[in-house]
Amino acid sequence: MQKTPKGMRLQIGIFGRRNVGKSSFLNTVTRQDVSIVSEIPGTTTDPVEKAMELLPIGPVLFIDTAGIDDIGALGEARICKSRKVFERTDVAVIIVNASLWDSFEDNLIEEFKDRNIPLLIVFNKVDIDEPQVDMLDKLEELKIEYAETDSLKKIGFLDFKKALIASLPPELINPAGIIGDLIEKGDTIILVVPIDMEAPKGRIILPQVQVIRDILDNNANCIVVKENQLKQTIENLKKPPVLVITDSQVFKQVAKDTPESIALTSFSIVFARFKGDLDTFTEGAKRIKELMPGDRVLISEACTHHPIGNDIGRIQIPELLNKHVGGKLHIDITEGHDFSEDIKSYKLIIHCGACMFNKQMLLTRILQSQTAGVPITNYGITLAYLHGIHERALKPFKSK
Repeated sequence: MQKTPKGMRLQIGIFGRRNVGKSSFLNTVTRQDVSIVSEIPGTTTDPVEKAMELLPIGPVLFIDTAGIDDIGALGEARICKSRKVFERTDVAVIIVNASLWDSFEDNLIEEFKDRNIPLLIVFNKVDIDEPQVDMLDKLEELKIEYAETDSLKKIGFLDFKKALIASLPPELINPAGIIGDLIEKGDTIILVVPIDMEAPKGRIILPQVQVIRDILDNNANCIVVKENQLKQTIENLKKPPVLVITDSQVFKQVAKDTPESIALTSFSIVFARFKGDLDTFTEGAKRIKELMPGDRVLISEACTHHPIGNDIGRIQIPELLNKHVGGKLHIDITEGHDFSEDIKSYKLIIHCGACMFNKQMLLTRILQSQTAGVPITNYGITLAYLHGIHERALKPFKSK
């Protein structure tokens, strides 16, 4: 893996009216012609993404959006796509022309504040229109960072970078590790990685790669085995591992082969804590016992892929759920950034580990579920619950 995946990048959404210079701003920041620039309002249609290293912050993903003041039927579709970007934005950059500021910008600021999304204001095209002192005083009173830029003359972008850093809370500048708080220097962790039809040829899947890197970053030792090698590997070690992390689809077998004295969990549960809300997901899994035949369940995956073999989201979990309730459930599946518009009709939402999402995106889905009054859990916790090993699988996190 050569590049930091999107889900591990700070995602910076660029928002504002049409023709305020969002695209030219992005092109200047990235030093590339990423977005099409035109004098015609509404040139940007679909969100445009650009991944880069923005020092000293690190790996980021800029997302250029269409004007949120767009008009007409096509404009409404563009606005809808732009507003979807809100769900995964870690920090919002609102591009404005000083003389156009009115309730539109005020409402946009209010919405980001309601979502607890850090934001900053960029007064673009300051060669034409500089912000008034009272406007800057208002932003300082609201404790909102700002910068003044001119994309054509390429000035003010060092100030933008400083304002961006100042707007970020500590947890975004120095995010927590995946399992670093569970292990110590010199510990041995065994990762159980099945190699089956769904394993990508020549490599292993993203969450497994990320956990390996996190273990190495914490100066611990990592052993990667297939499920049929686990028992022998544990027996061969002079000192037992402090933790076994397994792919959820072989949870039952791994639990059987791992002595009770060794902590056990899954990649999906690890990511439920890292990117989501482990307590909320745990409570959601308890609602499985209330399901009845005919109830609607939504299974939501962060990535899009062609399912083959014994797919965990489309085959394993549905079969186990149907067996558990003693009948057939109505199960819908969404992929990628699609999420049901009618989640109130579901009795339960089961999400994947979300390795392809950033934390903000998954937290947004959790909030949407809570607002609709629908319990939400994830793959790993669901499988642990259905196999009767959820208490053991969650035990490593009890004191954390």
